[in-house]
Amino acid sequence: MRSPNAPAATSAPAAPDGGPGRRDAGATKAAILRAARHLLARHAHGDITLKAVAERAGVSPPLIMKYFGNKEALFAQVMSFDEDAAALLDAPVADLGRHMVRHVLVSQSERGADPLLRIVFAPFHGSQGDTLRTNFRTQVSDRLALRLDGPDAGLRAELAVSMLLGLGVMYGIARGGELRATPLDDIVTRYAPAVQACLTP
Repeated sequence: MRSPNAPAATSAPAAPDGGPGRRDAGATKAAILRAARHLLARHAHGDITLKAVAERAGVSPPLIMKYFGNKEALFAQVMSFDEDAAALLDAPVADLGRHMVRHVLVSQSERGADPLLRIVFAPFHGSQGDTLRTNFRTQVSDRLALRLDGPDAGLRAELAVSMLLGLGVMYGIARGGELRATPLDDIVTRYAPAVQACLTP
């Protein structure tokens, strides 16, 4: 019997090029990682099966094994923030607040994903939650702090990241009506200066 917290089977999304047989390796791996991230943000790690990931990604469980080896190897990549942090921090420090706010909003509104939000669910993942926390600290907060000049760089980096997490929670989880009805450019204009103030005080 399936655990009541386990992800239910969902209809497999169509492959972007017309079918799993024609999907290239890079697109397949990306789809699997997106599916696993989606499930990790909604279910405990122990309740997620390769079958659920495969169904959401539109592939077969053996194909996941082919590309990643096993569930633990797959989720080792899912729990890494390295690639997301690279995109999030891809701007000069003088423009970084605006870039990061826009990146979070565009990720949420256009891709249904968030580069940081899975850290919010760390308490639900047991020992895997410790891995998420360590990765988040070293790959996101500490990485940002290294780019900042002046005193208290670590504190300022964590404050800036906290603002991004709050924005992501309100937009993607609480689904604030006023926030989601406001044009993204307007939100960026209002919110980015507060984030930037932590980066360049």
